[in-house]
Amino acid sequence: MTEQSPVDLANRDPNDINAHVGVNFEDVFGEPESFHSIDCVWTNSYKCFTCTKNCCYKILSLLCGIFIAFCWGCEFAMIAFQHIWHIGPCYKVCMINLGCAQKFFGSVMQCCLAPVCEAMGMFFSNIKVENK
Repeated sequence: MTEQSPVDLANRDPNDINAHVGVNFEDVFGEPESFHSIDCVWTNSYKCFTCTKNCCYKILSLLCGIFIAFCWGCEFAMIAFQHIWHIGPCYKVCMINLGCAQKFFGSVMQCCLAPVCEAMGMFFSNIKVENK
């Protein structure tokens, strides 16, 4: 087993797999030039939105995050187990058997169909077309 690298607490989505989820106040609300609310309403709305979003996420992740991570860990372990112990060997058996079938049908085609195609090619190669 390899030693796991420490968790990066600064960059928690290094592969940007959830970049589409990043929602900020500016992504949801926007006042055009012709409509502006009072500055204190706009500022406090920003604070309320951001604080509520962050607090709710932290509470939900505190209550559910570890259990959900446990479930997904089990799920991916089962998938790996299936691929290693079932799907991989079945695939190998299938490829071995299909390899034999491929050789058999290839030989049949070489023996039966190739001479017919070669004769038809010789027949049609002697046709001359003249444009008048």
